[in-house]
Amino acid sequence: MADCLFCKIIAGDIPSNKVYEDETILAFRDIAPQAPTHILVIPKVHIPSVDGVTAENSGVVAHIFEVIPQIARAEGLANGYRVVSNCGPDAGQTVPHLHFHILGGKQLALEMA
Repeated sequence: MADCLFCKIIAGDIPSNKVYEDETILAFRDIAPQAPTHILVIPKVHIPSVDGVTAENSGVVAHIFEVIPQIARAEGLANGYRVVSNCGPDAGQTVPHLHFHILGGKQLALEMA
């Protein structure tokens, strides 16, 4: 999508601090980190949110979850990490492109906002 922030990052129109990339997904550091390690993992194909996952595109989500542990290990998150995906504005989704947050590097609070 032409006006999607993450699609522009994928296209290289907006720079990012990449930590992983392959033909299917891109992972980069969040510009407003909520933890010492805060990485966003996104599919290169535009999927608006978790609600947009279908039988036809679910393979990319499976691939994301195969790669997340590799990224976590590379980042030294041996004591654990959190994976979060917000779906819709009430959940705090600010970019309408499916993405997963990897949060770690400290003990994270257990309560939900």
